[in-house]
Amino acid sequence: MKRPRWIPFLALLVLVLLAISGLHPHERSTWYMEVAPIFIAAPVLVWTWYRFPLSALLYVLVAIHAVILMVGGAYTYARVPLGFWMQDLLHLGRNPYDKIGHFAQGFVPALIAREVFIRRQIVRRGAWTAWLAIAIALSISLVYELVEWGAALAMGQGADAFLGTQGDVWDTQSDMGMALVGAVIAMLLFRKIQDRQLDTLMAAQHDVTVA
Repeated sequence: MKRPRWIPFLALLVLVLLAISGLHPHERSTWYMEVAPIFIAAPVLVWTWYRFPLSALLYVLVAIHAVILMVGGAYTYARVPLGFWMQDLLHLGRNPYDKIGHFAQGFVPALIAREVFIRRQIVRRGAWTAWLAIAIALSISLVYELVEWGAALAMGQGADAFLGTQGDVWDTQSDMGMALVGAVIAMLLFRKIQDRQLDTLMAAQHDVTVA
């Protein structure tokens, strides 16, 4: 089965950007914690490249999510320049860049879950697929918040940059709320695009199996 030739170059670009983000991060320990999901996901994506290749849409979205994490790791979320620009533009009381990260934390995993459900024929395409994909994304968001809680208990004030709460007592709830918004928008706006790519991908896999 043919795979888009540009995807390995996209992966290489992500690795280059990862290396650049780690050259002089604001806080080395925070950088490690923020980009840890990339180190976890990269081997999985390489391993599944031949066994269970994803749609091109997902590879692009995973790369974008990785860049969001790298920027947050390099600056720490409370100091990202884009966030300060958004804060001034929207007249907010804090740097909102971490909300972009949590939006992506719902958006991308929801589409990944949906793709796995459909490809593995776990659930038929329809409303239940979307609801379950959203639930998976929220579960991931919950686990991440528990990780942040554990970091806060273990590191005390040393975890402030990683948590990115900026004094917001409702930060955990708003983080999960943004993940929910991201997951729902992904289902509403990208479901049909994903379906078209899945039809092509699954047809190609079927041809290979028959041959």
